[in-house]
Amino acid sequence: MYDATGRSEKDSVFNKNIALVNKIAHQLKAKLPANIEVDDLIQAGMIGLIDAIQRFEDIQQAQFETYATMRIRGAMLDELRDMDWLPRLVRENMRKIEKAIYELQRLNHAAPTEAEIAQHLDLSITEYQKFLAKNSGHQLLYIEDMQTQENGDHFLDRFQTDDTDDPLAELIEQGFQSALFDSIDSLPEREKLLMGLYYQEELNLKEIGAILGVTESRVSQIHSQAISRIRSTLKEQTWTGEV
Repeated sequence: MYDATGRSEKDSVFNKNIALVNKIAHQLKAKLPANIEVDDLIQAGMIGLIDAIQRFEDIQQAQFETYATMRIRGAMLDELRDMDWLPRLVRENMRKIEKAIYELQRLNHAAPTEAEIAQHLDLSITEYQKFLAKNSGHQLLYIEDMQTQENGDHFLDRFQTDDTDDPLAELIEQGFQSALFDSIDSLPEREKLLMGLYYQEELNLKEIGAILGVTESRVSQIHSQAISRIRSTLKEQTWTGEV
């Protein structure tokens, strides 16, 4: 089928959704290490968009964008898996920050400042911020985190007693969702604002930087620190049985 301009209907839909590919790529890039190029994500996303257009029966339906979003994001994640995008060293480095946050919070009964975290790690503020930027891209939770300190039992071993059990449902029932909300709410105000702008309002790093009055790279650093705070809080609650 062709429209009045002589361009195929599918070409028109492709062009209309290029902005969607860019949006998803930049959202994903904010969670990834600095060595991942956003152009690589965009290229993979374009392939996902083409695949979505070819597979979807009626590309004029309103549901197409939802379907395309899944295909685009899936193509980008496949590309990241091929890259082995998160080296073990990144996880190890970010756990050093989480440990520092945990120890300081236990000691002072308050969320530690950036300066306090840096000092605890024997780093200057500048060195600490570079450390955050270099090791950005860590996830909120890893399966290996879900272990008790006492005996090392794995989360799945504790909650999946037979083939019919749903570990994710068990996790939610145990209060994880509530604990996650509480941990976000306990963040310092600027970090809490950033998380809201990024995950609820779906703004990109540049837009958030304009609101906060900082650079994109600084937004990435603050985001990494916020994730470390949340992980530290959730791991403590997991270990103590509160989640």
